[in-house]
Amino acid sequence: MSRETIRRKKPIRLSLLSDVKRVLRRGKLHTVCEESKCPNIGECFANRTATFLIMGDVCTRGCRYCSVRKGTPKPLNPAEPKNLAKAAKELGLKYVVITSVTRDDLPDGGASHFAACIREIKREIPDAKVEVLTPDFRGKTELVDTVLRENPFVFNCNIETVERLYPKIRLGGRYEWTLNLLRYSKENYPHIWTKSGLMVGLGETWDDIRKTLEDLREAGCDILTVGQYLQPTKRQVEVVKEYTEEEFEKIKELAEELGFKYTFVGRWVRSSYKAWKVANGV
Repeated sequence: MSRETIRRKKPIRLSLLSDVKRVLRRGKLHTVCEESKCPNIGECFANRTATFLIMGDVCTRGCRYCSVRKGTPKPLNPAEPKNLAKAAKELGLKYVVITSVTRDDLPDGGASHFAACIREIKREIPDAKVEVLTPDFRGKTELVDTVLRENPFVFNCNIETVERLYPKIRLGGRYEWTLNLLRYSKENYPHIWTKSGLMVGLGETWDDIRKTLEDLREAGCDILTVGQYLQPTKRQVEVVKEYTEEEFEKIKELAEELGFKYTFVGRWVRSSYKAWKVANGV
């Protein structure tokens, strides 16, 4: 299977992307769809949906599965929250998904910037629902509290991979940091849905998967997404295993047995893929 076949489900028709890209460029906005080379970008942009990537396009960490640029980020753009809200309104979004690069260089990890983005969206589109996919904030609950006080509809913090592979795959992160934030959210803001995503194909075992799902449920995670890791470029780690449809179905059955409120599992599933549909599902 060629790298290009692995990377994309289908060719991207540029005519379907122009409207969304024009809106994004006018607001000087980034999307994780583009920066992570998501295989679903054509489908999502054609439907005038996107996952906004705030706080720039340079990450302070070097996770080995991610194609987002690593290095020293630029200062935050104070106009970004307003620009994002205006773009979401122009695109006609009623369900807005916001994620970010990791900004370990900022004293609050960018938590206050997330909060400002939520406020501006609610001001610009009062009936919109907001889903946030935040970094792990190094497990500091006082930082995620800044975000949760703005009452997003869904709080998402991805576990990404199994605990055993963290030292090799998720450099700079800690497995327990993500669990801490999910647990804090569910205990202190029980009305906010909690969500997390797992990639498979990086070298994990079935026992690893089961333990990860059990840990997420114990932490109060409501919504689970599981998808196949696909190597974005030659710079990232290679795929160790391609899961079959039957194996994904087995993971879905396990998740349902453990009591997740909603599971979205499959080869092309990404944490923010069809997020509105997942939210409707719960």
